[in-house]
Amino acid sequence: MILGRQLAGRERDLFTKYLNLLRKWQRSQRLVGSAEPGWIVENLFLDSLLFLRVLPAGLGSLLDLGSGAGLPGIPIKIVRPEIQLVLLESRRRRASFLSSAVRELALEGVSVLIGRAEELADALAERFDAVVMRCAGDVERLFPLAARFVISGGLVVASGPPRQRPLAQGEWVTVAAGKDRKTRRFAVYRPA
Repeated sequence: MILGRQLAGRERDLFTKYLNLLRKWQRSQRLVGSAEPGWIVENLFLDSLLFLRVLPAGLGSLLDLGSGAGLPGIPIKIVRPEIQLVLLESRRRRASFLSSAVRELALEGVSVLIGRAEELADALAERFDAVVMRCAGDVERLFPLAARFVISGGLVVASGPPRQRPLAQGEWVTVAAGKDRKTRRFAVYRPA
């Protein structure tokens, strides 16, 4: 149990609506790797919630950098509704999905921004307690850019690649991931 508790009824309802939206949009746009419900729950929703094991409990503001289909930001927002969330996505079609999802799920305290992180870094500098990213690329290359968005004492958390390699900045944090998957690695960077 990732959260240490069962999902509340409202949370279950929101995850069901989100799942249905992802599956609906997946027919016309490739947002995620599969439209199969079990795969989405296991590989996207539960994996997104694992970020909470690394993020501080009192988190007030969060930037999901390169949000794509809203992962990990929307699942985090569903279970931690008090967090102010910004979903940043450079691709218009995905940003359109994000806006639709926020509206359909009636999520309050969520903004969708369309643009590249490099272009918005100055406007959003030092505004967030944390930045989260699902990384397919080099996390160390992204750390300096992501660090520009966090306040003093904030942190950047990126899901790690399949194989762990040494980090010149930041550290690897391993968390328990549940029954089937034993652990999950995150690259965590706390800018000076």
